[in-house]
Amino acid sequence: MIHIRTCQGHDELEACVQLQVHTWGYDTSDIIPRKAFLVSQKIGGQVIGAFDTDRPGATPEGNAQSLIGFAMSFPGVKTSEKTPRSYLHSHMLAVHEDYRNRGLGAQLKLAQRAEALSRNLNLMEWTFDPLEIRNAHLNIHKLGAICRRYSVDFYGVSSSRLQGGLPTDRLIAEWYLSSPRVAGHIEGHSGSPSVIVERIVVPASIYTWKASDTERSKALEVQLENREKFQQAFARGLAVVGYSRDGQGNGTFELAAPPWPELEGHL
Repeated sequence: MIHIRTCQGHDELEACVQLQVHTWGYDTSDIIPRKAFLVSQKIGGQVIGAFDTDRPGATPEGNAQSLIGFAMSFPGVKTSEKTPRSYLHSHMLAVHEDYRNRGLGAQLKLAQRAEALSRNLNLMEWTFDPLEIRNAHLNIHKLGAICRRYSVDFYGVSSSRLQGGLPTDRLIAEWYLSSPRVAGHIEGHSGSPSVIVERIVVPASIYTWKASDTERSKALEVQLENREKFQQAFARGLAVVGYSRDGQGNGTFELAAPPWPELEGHL
């Protein structure tokens, strides 16, 4: 049985730190320490855990020994807008490898959404690697986030084995928590689709290329080519509003021009 709730106490926060290391393989220069998780909670952020209460040593509501996933966010304020706007930046989400592909990532995001809405927070953002097909599918297709910004080498050099030594380019996901768009995607339908004017493809073989010393240049070539496409599209006012995967596992970002009716009044 999986139980999802806010993490409590130093032991559970330390379990989040260890799962972070297990997931990304970070060295000490990149690890987010327990104190940062603690501070996040104290200043209005979130540390939400998923606990397998059937694991050995687990308590009925879960404990540090049964933590198998977490999502962590920091509070932020949009000062670039006419009226400053409070929001949450979801910095990290991890699921233990034995529990992946079971929808736990989506459950953790929905728990973040519910907690944020309980405090009248209607916007959450996070960054993600545009070469990660599974993450993009979750963020855009399942959750209904949109993307209008692209950051080149956002984190600088990363020790994560998942990065494959490539620049840490990131798309910024914007999740308008109370919008009809997000509600529709969560319920499994996207409403009235926007007119797609551009598509940007990520080949399924990107994972193999990133992990190979001899083929990593192919992954870099895709990254650089798509970087330019995203930058040009966003400069023209387009946004990523859809994502699809074909039978071979290739991922496709779908971009449309405004207006986006299902986000009216939320942007």
